[in-house]
Amino acid sequence: MTDKKKALLNKERYDFGDLCDVMAILRAPGGCPWDMEQTHKSIRQNFIDETYEAVEAIDTDDKTLLCEELGDVLMQVVFHAQIEEEEKGFTMEDVTTGVVQKLIYRHPHVFADTVADTSDEVLVNWDKLKAKEKHRDTVTQTLESVPKPLPALMRAEKVGKKAAKVGFDFATAEDAAKKITEETQELLEADDATRAEELGDLLFAVVNTARKYGISAEEALTHATDKFIARFAKVEARVTADGKNMEDLSLSQLDAYWDAVKEEQK
Repeated sequence: MTDKKKALLNKERYDFGDLCDVMAILRAPGGCPWDMEQTHKSIRQNFIDETYEAVEAIDTDDKTLLCEELGDVLMQVVFHAQIEEEEKGFTMEDVTTGVVQKLIYRHPHVFADTVADTSDEVLVNWDKLKAKEKHRDTVTQTLESVPKPLPALMRAEKVGKKAAKVGFDFATAEDAAKKITEETQELLEADDATRAEELGDLLFAVVNTARKYGISAEEALTHATDKFIARFAKVEARVTADGKNMEDLSLSQLDAYWDAVKEEQK
């Protein structure tokens, strides 16, 4: 056993450097076969999963779980950086240098003479500096910069917000809602070749309406799904209590149970 491994085994508390050392050991010859085989793409989904688990800890206000999940997210960052260091692409120090430089550059009201007394002023300056930094000279480039892998509702909302900054937006939420009716009619009239496109237009109209109302479409749909599951559970419990099986009932019979549960929850 190497001295570095022995030193790690004898510690009770670990810092960021220790995490990087452990990842390097796992990836090195004689390390873990699974860790050694991984690539950026093979662990891509792991990064997404760990991030959402951290978000769930935030949503449930579980600080113990959040501490653990932030560690898992950080491990993913170190994992990707270690892969690149082995391939002579970049190092963990390059990653930390880049983000620190970015934070200093985008906070001139803290590290320079720019004045920004409110959060709104900070965000305006941030957007301007980011556009300059990324060499985005047009609004289209700004829209295109919204990552495609984002959940579709979130991406649509971000694109709508960026377009709104140059005045390309509905005047009111009510005006945006009218587009839902229009797109719904177009969906109903669509054929097989255009139905998916029209459905996308309808969803985009719904997201714009939510944005104008100040509602997160992603969160609203999450809550709606949770509500559906909770109500479905009550329906199933009631069907079971009546000595029946859901799969043996007709849709109209299930709807009757659903309506009864819904009425009780009002």
